[in-house]
Amino acid sequence: MRRLSTQDQNFKQVFADLLAFETVSDPELLKTVDQIIADVRQHGNAHVLKLTQQFDRHPAHQFSDLELTQQQLKTAFEGLSTEVREALELAANRIREFHQAQKQEGWTYVDALGNTLGQKVTPLDRVGIYVPGGLASYPSSVLMNAVPAHVAGVPEIIMVVPAPNGELNPLVLAAAYLAGVSRVFTIGGAQAVAALAYGTETIPAVDKITGPGNRFVAAAKRAVFGQVGIDMIAGPSEILVYAEGANNAQWLAMDLLSQAEHDTVAQAVFITPDEQLLNDVELAIEAHLQALPKAEIARTSIANRGALVLVKDRAEAVELINQVAPEHLELCLDEAQEMAEDIRHAGAIFMGRYTPEAIGDYCAGPNHVLPTSGTARFSSPLGVYDFQKRSSLIMCSEQGVKTLAKTADILAQQENLDAHARSARYRYQ
Repeated sequence: MRRLSTQDQNFKQVFADLLAFETVSDPELLKTVDQIIADVRQHGNAHVLKLTQQFDRHPAHQFSDLELTQQQLKTAFEGLSTEVREALELAANRIREFHQAQKQEGWTYVDALGNTLGQKVTPLDRVGIYVPGGLASYPSSVLMNAVPAHVAGVPEIIMVVPAPNGELNPLVLAAAYLAGVSRVFTIGGAQAVAALAYGTETIPAVDKITGPGNRFVAAAKRAVFGQVGIDMIAGPSEILVYAEGANNAQWLAMDLLSQAEHDTVAQAVFITPDEQLLNDVELAIEAHLQALPKAEIARTSIANRGALVLVKDRAEAVELINQVAPEHLELCLDEAQEMAEDIRHAGAIFMGRYTPEAIGDYCAGPNHVLPTSGTARFSSPLGVYDFQKRSSLIMCSEQGVKTLAKTADILAQQENLDAHARSARYRYQ
């Protein structure tokens, strides 16, 4: 794992290069995805089935074999052990409780001219959630995407999840049942995104697609944006851990590895002003790797994109953190809440030594679908607000329109929009 110091002569360039990552810029990838989308639009169910058989080796003989019934979801839930079922329910309840607080309501007020102004908040009609399959299955992703949609009042939630060789994690199905998913299709990749965006003979077109996936999924989401809304173009998982004072290096090392084990291009960065702690964390990472089941993935990740960074002080660390705008940020120090006030860019901030990022992935309550690749500079975690839309409300009174229409008339004339001006003028002359 590379070691850096802000005192290095070329630190700024090396650090910038470390952060650089582009998810969906490969021309061949985009060309392939565009063709898949075009074929799904033209051939519907038949092409989705063909690609699912080809890429996922799914044993389905007809398209109807790709849809799961509500009874299958219920059976999966009821088949869980008591311990697992209670853990899933606890997580779902905490996620639901947190997102209830995000729910927005409409509002109106009457201005001094007697006009009524306001905002109407309406849930989306239908959303699609993409849940990764293949190398790993994530029931937590089901909860994090479906629960806020349900809280927002979305009446229909369509879930797609790849099922390589026709196999599915029962916990994923149980989570779909618990979260109130309406329909589940065992499809994945760019073809699943295309089916959700444009619809097929069986899959209804949705208004928005959320959830993470591989680079084909990310490229497809970007391609269909405009036809539907999307949550974000998700990049590899990221964690940045800042620590000072009395810390357990074993804990910090494992927190870094918790994201490195996701993907060979995931990023784990450790920042501290304490050189001895830096040394201890480096040694602890190597020790943990000896026993980690996904050691090869994690080792490649930290070798390619990881870093141990020595800073002069906390202020310098804050500057770097805001430059990174990390998906997950751990602040392991006594004054964590105080330091968090200075953080402008981060997807989720885990404060204090007893708050590992893994808690946020599963059961803290806030959403784990977070902005990556520096996009926390301008975007936010997935939430109820992503599944609601807002309409402006305007109702002029007979007296109030006279003032507003005259103002609109004057401004429209300045923009050389004569019909606008006359439309307003009719209301006050």
